[in-house]
Amino acid sequence: MAGAITPFRIAVPDADIADLHDRLERARFADAAVDDWSWGTPPTALRLLAEEWAGRYDWRATERRLNQREQYLVEAGGTRIHVVRAGTPGAQPLLLVHGWPDGFLRFEKVLPLLADRFDIVVPSIPGYGFSERPQAPGWGPVTVAGAFDEVMRAFGFDSCLVHGGDHGSAIAEAVATRHPERVTALHLSDVPAWRRYTIDPEQHSEAVRDYARAGAAWFAAEGAYAAEHRTKPQTIGFALADSPLGLASWLFEKLHGWADNDAPTGGLTMRDVLDDISLYWFTGTAASAIRYYRDSGGHLLDAAERAPQPTGFTVFPHDTVVATRDYAELFFDVRHFSLQPHGGHFGAWEQPELFAADLRAFADAV
Repeated sequence: MAGAITPFRIAVPDADIADLHDRLERARFADAAVDDWSWGTPPTALRLLAEEWAGRYDWRATERRLNQREQYLVEAGGTRIHVVRAGTPGAQPLLLVHGWPDGFLRFEKVLPLLADRFDIVVPSIPGYGFSERPQAPGWGPVTVAGAFDEVMRAFGFDSCLVHGGDHGSAIAEAVATRHPERVTALHLSDVPAWRRYTIDPEQHSEAVRDYARAGAAWFAAEGAYAAEHRTKPQTIGFALADSPLGLASWLFEKLHGWADNDAPTGGLTMRDVLDDISLYWFTGTAASAIRYYRDSGGHLLDAAERAPQPTGFTVFPHDTVVATRDYAELFFDVRHFSLQPHGGHFGAWEQPELFAADLRAFADAV
């Protein structure tokens, strides 16, 4: 029934953990021409990760930690959506939306830092984590935005502040645009990637042209994964669903390459990486998650649509393409724009203190 809320706890069967260990022990490694990140995941790093995953890593400890949080399955948008709840009942509602190759884990470290200020809802995109996997095309930012608005309604919220990063930035933008009366403010860590296809940079400032050139250069050098995801996701999806080593290689390269690995504090740990990869493996969502890329192209906002809310940006200097204020102002009513000293694409996960402090500052200002 639409709006139904059911308590949820993570409980991966023992047989699934045993099967993972068996597959890792029998894994066949490819040969390699080089042993650094320049050609993709290096063999030495992958072997160390696989040995940790099969040996010292303890999924049950992760499961116990995650189960300390309130979790629910919510019937919304014609599907079941996994939701983590945190914070202070009666405080300002805050919707946090993740991307790929992460999930609700992106926000785990910031929850205690925001708990006294917000009543927090962290849903998993359909096809990710413990949310139901769509069995037919039709899911993209606008569709997911509608489902997430239903989630907020199910919990009784009349309005909220919305944050998103990666896929989450396009979803958060769609929530704010299509449900303007229910969103008080919008907060992002990047400009939604689809927006780069809606303007001619040559008609704008030099700063905008510089940003567009940087984005085009990054996608030319690093965007092969996205081209595969948005064109033929089923092809690689079968390999990722069947091989834990293949899944680890596909995700590890992005988790390493998109993070700020030289930050003096914070960053992603080995446990963070294995928690994320394990979540994809045990939920069987490696293929369904990347199908979102293919679906996104047909379920976007119209290019002329704009979110009317005051918008804040918390930007991290080692993101894949670092947003600039000039560029963001083409699409949003930017009231707050802050470039942090450290952090990469997974800013809230890598630098939770910086992220939480800046989000609080924006929320207080608006």
